[in-house]
Amino acid sequence: MRTTLITVFLAAISSAACLSSAMAADHYSASSNTAMSITGDVDIDDAGITFENGKELTFSDLIADSLVVDGKRVPGSVYRVAQPFDPELKNGNRLCGTGKVTYLATWSDGDGSTAIAVFTGSRPPRSDDESCATYSYQDQE
Repeated sequence: MRTTLITVFLAAISSAACLSSAMAADHYSASSNTAMSITGDVDIDDAGITFENGKELTFSDLIADSLVVDGKRVPGSVYRVAQPFDPELKNGNRLCGTGKVTYLATWSDGDGSTAIAVFTGSRPPRSDDESCATYSYQDQE
């Protein structure tokens, strides 16, 4: 009986954690031509990013809370991708075109928009200049 109660309790906690994680993701609407034609809308949180076609990149950890963008350090989030790859997205396009995505960074691009940059290098990025692609999105309201 005790084992059954523990199993039920652990299953409930696991389900609640999954539901909480799914509800915590922020939705962003593609606004740049590249975002509209490659990624579509995205949902992102500290666990990963889900693209419009359902493909995902899972993050292993948050490695920085800022990034140099256009020569200035800005607040943002730089994530390490848990299992690097370059998923096929809309119309057969890929995030970087070639090369596995190893890092992803997000930052406010001003006026209610967010930028997402993807990287293929083996070292954590310090600047958006190192990205293979950058996409723009409207923040959720």
